[in-house]
Amino acid sequence: MAVRACGFVIFRRLVQKPPPDNIEFLLLQTSYGEHHWTPPKGHVDPGEDDFTTALRETQEEAGLGKDHLRMVDGFLQRLHYQVRGKDKEVLYWLAELRDPNTQVVLSDEHQDYRWTKLEEACKLAKHQDLQDTLTAAQRYLETQGKQ
Repeated sequence: MAVRACGFVIFRRLVQKPPPDNIEFLLLQTSYGEHHWTPPKGHVDPGEDDFTTALRETQEEAGLGKDHLRMVDGFLQRLHYQVRGKDKEVLYWLAELRDPNTQVVLSDEHQDYRWTKLEEACKLAKHQDLQDTLTAAQRYLETQGKQ
């Protein structure tokens, strides 16, 4: 059975810049292993549903709760990969930080965070499936605003 994790691709819109250059994504750098960069996410606890996991992990890892976020309907990405020989599935929803000036508060699991535009976010993310997820989020936001 695959290990399951859930989280949010969190973005903020900068008012001083025109779209699409006003979108920045939040990435957290782990304080363990290879110090990789990812959006906030974590493992599903027994009896917990996926969306609740995403909310809990985002609160724990970044200090951002439900009241700080606006969920974006219609976006869900599923990533499948292996970690130490075990299958892992990660679900990411898309959420906007309501107040772009809200402070991120890191847990001990992370040592740094950055708000970055798509190009830098993809460089930090390194893994192709996460780069594809960030790119899909950017495209979704660009096309959603034109409907």
